[in-house]
Amino acid sequence: MSTGKTVAKAAGMLMVAMLVSRVLGYVREIALTSKFGQTSVTDAYIAAFTVPDLLYNLLVGGVLSSAFIPVFSSYVARNEEKDAWEVASTVINLVAIVMTVGIVCGMIFTRQLVPLVAYKFKGETLDLTVKLTRIMFPAFLLLGLNGLMMGILNSYQHFKAPAFGAIIYNLSIIVFGLALAHKFGIAAFAIGVVAGHIGNFLVQLPVLVRKGLRYKPVLNLRHPGVKRLFVLMLPAVLGLAANQINLIINQNLASGLSDGSITALRMANRLMWLPLGVFAGSIGVAIFPTMTAQVARNEISEFKKTLSLGIRSIFLIIIPAATGLMVLSMPIVRLLFEQGKFGPDATERTAYALIFYCIGLFAQSAILVITRAFYAIHNTLIPLLVACVTIVVNYLLNVTLMGPMAEGGLALAYSLSGIFNMLVLMILLRKKIGPLGARSILRSFVLIVLASAVMGAAAYGAAYYSGSVLDTAQKVNQMIQVGMAIVVGLAAYVGVTFLLKLEEADMVLGIIKRKLKRAA
Repeated sequence: MSTGKTVAKAAGMLMVAMLVSRVLGYVREIALTSKFGQTSVTDAYIAAFTVPDLLYNLLVGGVLSSAFIPVFSSYVARNEEKDAWEVASTVINLVAIVMTVGIVCGMIFTRQLVPLVAYKFKGETLDLTVKLTRIMFPAFLLLGLNGLMMGILNSYQHFKAPAFGAIIYNLSIIVFGLALAHKFGIAAFAIGVVAGHIGNFLVQLPVLVRKGLRYKPVLNLRHPGVKRLFVLMLPAVLGLAANQINLIINQNLASGLSDGSITALRMANRLMWLPLGVFAGSIGVAIFPTMTAQVARNEISEFKKTLSLGIRSIFLIIIPAATGLMVLSMPIVRLLFEQGKFGPDATERTAYALIFYCIGLFAQSAILVITRAFYAIHNTLIPLLVACVTIVVNYLLNVTLMGPMAEGGLALAYSLSGIFNMLVLMILLRKKIGPLGARSILRSFVLIVLASAVMGAAAYGAAYYSGSVLDTAQKVNQMIQVGMAIVVGLAAYVGVTFLLKLEEADMVLGIIKRKLKRAA
């Protein structure tokens, strides 16, 4: 099977699983906001989740994506599995030790850590945030181990178990949150987070055992692969966490706005992450082991083709998705979230933030692939330097825009800093490995934007017309309005892309045809 087909097959399977997971994530947010609205209580829950999540991203997330997968995959690609598992065992043991120490310290100093993510929380809101953080903290040891198991399975081109584990995680939060909310309040959702991490672990571990788990209780810090991993991970920890840090900056500043601002940004960000996680995330995860193996075999030309294909495929899906979310922001947010204690004002604030988040969605998506390209060539210093500059840019934009635009300014700052990050990374990657096929990428980008503009106009027209003849206070009519707009917009987009004869469109159509033939 060719590289393109291998990546496409993996990405296709991941997209289905990620779509289910993201839909469940949406149901999870619905369950949360319908129970507690857009209030200081939900702000506290979101802030509480952010504290241990930041610990994970700093201690494990950077190691996993920037260092562990490239090193482990390189050994696997060269059939040196003994060394691969020596490195894996050492990393697993180190992560367990570091996460345990970090969790213990976090549990003790929770009250001092909360101001890092919401510095204006006081009184009952601060107390609730501390309580929820301490409930969730211990489970993040399993999150670290789950991430490493995912990295190992992905290196063997196995993506199903990690994707299914994410589904179990979201299901657990929904079930425990709804079942126990009457007894424990918002803490029920924190209990669900713990149960979700346990479920994810139990899903992946048996599959890893069947794949030939060769874990050993060792700490071989002198192994060349472990040394290489440390060289890669040290600059990458901040580099990979830049996206998280930018979101935390936004959240911190939002804590000084009116009650519910953090929740409005969270809901909008979640909607933005639906296409980002399902499509861009799936392509990024599927493409990473392939790029790493190509570099290990010194197939640089094939590596560049894989990278270009990944970026163009992301643009083909993400740009129209972002356009659709922007022009249909109010109808979509109203349909998905407006119920219970989530009222029209919350809908308006969330839709307002969503529009500005979507402006930079294409860039945030491309970064997922471009950063992994740097990691595949074992260069983590450049993403670090760019990330540090981006954090400063994001902060300056936040401070400038939040005054006149409130939540919308924070979302726009996040988008603009993401575009800056993407452009600088592409320029520096070109200097590092030579031409990336920028002309074909730019051509695809321009044509896709054109097709998306036509799609956006068609979708907006359909939504406006149906909204004028239907009573959109009723959920069924809201569904009809959004569904009609999506169908009309999608038809317009597909028609324009094929008229423009986009190579990516032909590729996607070919994949669909092959899938249908197999199904028949």
